[in-house]
Amino acid sequence: MLQVTVNEKNNYAIDNNEGQWTINDNSADLDISMQPNGLVSVLHNGKSYTAIIEKTDRKNKEVSIRVNGQQYTASIKEPIDQLLTNMGLDLKSMKKAEPVKAPMPGMILKILVEPGQVVNKGDGLIILEAMKMENMLKAAGTGTVKAIRAIERTAVEKGAVLIEME
Repeated sequence: MLQVTVNEKNNYAIDNNEGQWTINDNSADLDISMQPNGLVSVLHNGKSYTAIIEKTDRKNKEVSIRVNGQQYTASIKEPIDQLLTNMGLDLKSMKKAEPVKAPMPGMILKILVEPGQVVNKGDGLIILEAMKMENMLKAAGTGTVKAIRAIERTAVEKGAVLIEME
């Protein structure tokens, strides 16, 4: 059974058992077919709808569709996602921006970001000089700089928190 949340407010439990559809434990007369032109034809309880899939985000299990001109965003939880949530292991809520720490002792040469700045994975954050070499520390993922704990031209020890992210 899939748990589908539409536009972050309407929740549906959808199941298909050998061609028999149920929505919130109620039988539904539903036929869905992909058309050669990329449109999706939906026949639900005798009514015909035409849908266009505008965006699919497989990683976050979200899809944006337009049905008869109306925009919808659906978030899908498969059985494994539901099980993880019930066990307190919801991966979406567990994603937390980790602080940037000094990988080795060294000297902070330059801070490339400021608090409140949004950074993407791979963006340069700090230049750390260690063993007479300059090392650029980069963002591990997308996030916002919460606070900068490092000061330019000061020494840091291995493991020291340099930047807090959110």
